[in-house]
Amino acid sequence: MNKTPCPKKSFKCLSSKVTFHCLSSLHSLGTMNKSEISTVTQFVLLGFPGPWKMQITFFSMILLVYVLTLTGNMAIICAVKRDHRLHTPMYMFLANFSFLEIWYVTCTVPNMLANFLSKTKTISFSSCFTQFYFFFSLGTTECFLLCVMAYDRYLAICRPLHYPSIMTGQLCAILVCLCWLTGFLGYSIPIFFIFQLPFCGPNIIDHFLCDVNPLMALSCAPSPIIKHVFYSLSSIIIILTILYILGSYTLVLRSVLQVPSSAGRQKAFSTCGSHLVVVSLFYGTIMVMYVTPASGNSVAMHKIITLIYSIVTPFLNPLIYSLRNRDMKSALHQVLCGMRIIQSS
Repeated sequence: MNKTPCPKKSFKCLSSKVTFHCLSSLHSLGTMNKSEISTVTQFVLLGFPGPWKMQITFFSMILLVYVLTLTGNMAIICAVKRDHRLHTPMYMFLANFSFLEIWYVTCTVPNMLANFLSKTKTISFSSCFTQFYFFFSLGTTECFLLCVMAYDRYLAICRPLHYPSIMTGQLCAILVCLCWLTGFLGYSIPIFFIFQLPFCGPNIIDHFLCDVNPLMALSCAPSPIIKHVFYSLSSIIIILTILYILGSYTLVLRSVLQVPSSAGRQKAFSTCGSHLVVVSLFYGTIMVMYVTPASGNSVAMHKIITLIYSIVTPFLNPLIYSLRNRDMKSALHQVLCGMRIIQSS
């Protein structure tokens, strides 16, 4: 039985139709919007899993630290505002730093406390990325503000005669505004691209906040380029700011050692020592997380490190600044006495 061969024209026509159909299908898939691809509408933050009694214990401890953090930082702001002796650039920067710390803990801790008492431990898709954006923006602002505070101490100790003419109120306001503006613009583009990634499931985050690693791990289409850009940006910001801070305090230390009076040296060491303790606590932990992300730390270790720089450090900062500064202790004493008088009346 003879088989009739297919005409070449028919074969080409069929091939063209199949190719056109495939291209049309790929185009329709490519033009699907984000809402059609991302089926995840909420995430589950596991936090610190454990029995109910342990959850209550964690809740009580974190709540106590949160309340004390808010109280301590607000007390510093009130002390700087009320005491005219503290209307200097150093204390104005410190008040802004305390204001920043209040928002830094508030963007994560309330949701964390709610999850301790929740059975579902869920956070919406938009709320997760909002927390993600504010957490990194406020952290970046803190890096730049610590640089400004180091610059202020450098001018005050190394250039004391030129300090009043350089560090004016206008320059203070400009520097603070630049810190906030740069901090909130720095991560806007990388986080926007992470937000555009498809999330099809699963939706469980083994952390107590929305961080870059667990979010990138849940994406249906992992993008190592975006992750590389994110960590490169983090490394650049952290390394450049810590080098600037260390360089500034090296020059300050050299000048302090040349001060003839022991009282002057002690006062300078006390002020700069407070700043260096805060810098060490903050940078020591974030460098482990975002400069060496492939260090092989366990998930539990990541949670503990994040807990230190996001909750414990803002709690310790008011204690460090107030206990090592005589003027601040005096101003805080007046604020606390004023609060007692108001409560008793």
